[in-house]
Amino acid sequence: MRGFSRAGLCALVWSSLSIGFASAQPAANAGCTASPAAAGTQVWRCDSGITIVAENGARFELKDANRDGHIDSVELSSKALLIEVPKKPRGNPFKVLTPQAIAAVRGTKWAVDVAEAKTSVFVADGRVGVSRRARGRAVVLGPGEGVDVEATGPLTVKTWGQPRVDALMARLGQ
Repeated sequence: MRGFSRAGLCALVWSSLSIGFASAQPAANAGCTASPAAAGTQVWRCDSGITIVAENGARFELKDANRDGHIDSVELSSKALLIEVPKKPRGNPFKVLTPQAIAAVRGTKWAVDVAEAKTSVFVADGRVGVSRRARGRAVVLGPGEGVDVEATGPLTVKTWGQPRVDALMARLGQ
């Protein structure tokens, strides 16, 4: 996995704060600040230790469902995010929501990609649970595995080839 296994990357698609092109909605940043980064991406660093790299033009919202001043989920509607969440031993998992999927994790680093009618999730290190937004059977992804979530059909876990991983990471300035 050429450099990604140590980073613990995983791709997911969904968001909840409307953030586009490198700007977030005022008052919806829940303890996060943004700065420009490589390849037109933007990096959001949150006081809870969460880091989000947004692809140029990504549309997403940061959410604070329990209203404690820290984000606990992201709703992604287009393009890709790379998310790093520090491990937390208990409590609610951090979630990425997309039109098609929900991905949840207690601590890892992953990328999320949303395209027209599909959400893709990839894990380089760690484990991520993925289910359809409309409920149903969930799958758990491990290192090197990904899943494409569409409106219908089974959730099939596959090992992603390096060209697919490289293409997604390049969009995220990695």
